[in-house]
Amino acid sequence: MKPIRYKEKMVQEFLDDGHWTEELFYDFYDRNATEMPDQEALVDSKYRVTWAQAKKMVDAMAISWVEMGIPKSARVIIQSPNSVYGFLARVACERAGLISLTVYPYLRQRELEYMLEKTEATAVVIPEVYRKFNYLDMYKDLQKRFTHLKYFFLFDDQVPQGAPDGTYSIVQMVEERMKKPVDESLLEERRLDAKWDVALLTTTSGTTGIPKLVEWPTAPRVCTSKGRVGIWKLNKDDITMAIAPHAGGAAGTLTYFAAPIAGAKTVMLEEFTPEGALALIEKEKATAIGVVPTHLVRMLEADVKKYDLSSLRFIRSAGGYLSPQVAEEAEDAFGASITSDLGTQDKGSVSGCSVEDSKELRRRTVGRMLPGNKVRLVDEEGNVVPDGEPGILYFRGPHAPAGYYRDEELTATVFDEDGWCTTEDIVSFDQGCLWILGRAKDMIIRGGQNIYPAEVEGLLNEHPKVSSVAIVGYPDRAMGEKCAAYVIPKPGETFTFEEMVEFLKGKQLAMFKLPERLEIVDEFPAVGDSGKVNKETLKKMIKEKVEAEQG
Repeated sequence: MKPIRYKEKMVQEFLDDGHWTEELFYDFYDRNATEMPDQEALVDSKYRVTWAQAKKMVDAMAISWVEMGIPKSARVIIQSPNSVYGFLARVACERAGLISLTVYPYLRQRELEYMLEKTEATAVVIPEVYRKFNYLDMYKDLQKRFTHLKYFFLFDDQVPQGAPDGTYSIVQMVEERMKKPVDESLLEERRLDAKWDVALLTTTSGTTGIPKLVEWPTAPRVCTSKGRVGIWKLNKDDITMAIAPHAGGAAGTLTYFAAPIAGAKTVMLEEFTPEGALALIEKEKATAIGVVPTHLVRMLEADVKKYDLSSLRFIRSAGGYLSPQVAEEAEDAFGASITSDLGTQDKGSVSGCSVEDSKELRRRTVGRMLPGNKVRLVDEEGNVVPDGEPGILYFRGPHAPAGYYRDEELTATVFDEDGWCTTEDIVSFDQGCLWILGRAKDMIIRGGQNIYPAEVEGLLNEHPKVSSVAIVGYPDRAMGEKCAAYVIPKPGETFTFEEMVEFLKGKQLAMFKLPERLEIVDEFPAVGDSGKVNKETLKKMIKEKVEAEQG
């Protein structure tokens, strides 16, 4: 499946400059299996797998899918907690010439039905039950509407009774297939082109909150991962650890994408608790962890001094705002550097701090532009601003995706003909680093998870008691931001917090998007005489109210 945005001239430019290569992520597993076969590659609470074993398991999984007749470039949704088999399923998709879409375990029908419709996915890789939620039942129900979904591959050791046709234990499948030889030439025939074949999809959220799908060949992902390996000084002696879900960038960039390139081991924490995370760092002697800011806050609330964390070298915190105060506390408590960077799923990676940068640069900037990225700063009219002046960030380079999945029209709204796009951040350059001055977005980031007000507003406006609603964020030490709903009830009606929550739950909305405060008002502040709701005023009002309540 050819990427929709790339042009021959652009691809050749990135190849000639040495930023893109023909490498796939599987190639690093293959190399590591040859060079250090007995060194551990992946660890979770159930499995400890060496590089040699990992390669063998990936080959067995991939050839099984080929032998089942799953065609090249078929789409596979992987909805996995942090686990060895979740990791290997992603690599095996690439090995089999399949396109993987790895999504968070907390997504439900509302988000997944869009993904199934858009991708026409052939298979899903899931737990039967996780956190008391039955994923197999959910996908069985979705299969009634999406008949292209033929296969269910479970992380469980056994297939449960009553499972639909096409359900397999991926563990059983791999263990049985490893007993027989694999004709690797069959897999090589399905090898994806690193530049001209879509290899994986990632998700983002639009202004409506429904996830958009972003398509990637491997070349830009390998390029970015090598850049991260460089600024993190990652090597084969490192032990990386996924505390945040590997489906996202906070942990996934460090563990799934960067670690194999460096030959580093990855340890996975399936269920986060502060004590569990700290104990696992101590037990496995982790040198680098991937978290969202909320994880750091929770771990700081535990008795950190009970644990030996001396192995820890750096912390990759992403997916939300990390306050300088929390960063300072975390560095003191953990004895490790906290890095910062800039990038988005749909526009690519922009910049990053080195683990060796000064504390000021790591706190206050998002580092230097990644190799190959070009940048320009413009004003609101699109004019390039003078050197040293702040402006809206536009960038172009080898770290960007191919665009929105099969949607040239939407892609063209983000990337121009030459590949330039904007993060919509207002930035300045100083000491060679990128300083973020403001964000031209209305997004709320709660614990590393994006909430777009328009989605929640649209749903709440359907409530029979609601006349109008405005969703805004307010600061929270643990979560970075939380979501508040300002509601004007219909005349004569009363509207309670409990009614709001139950109504939104009934809409099958992901739990993290539920507002955590309800403020009943008679009218909204307006922007001049435009009639538009002045959300900045609402943000100020809720911030002051929360601060007053907290004393």
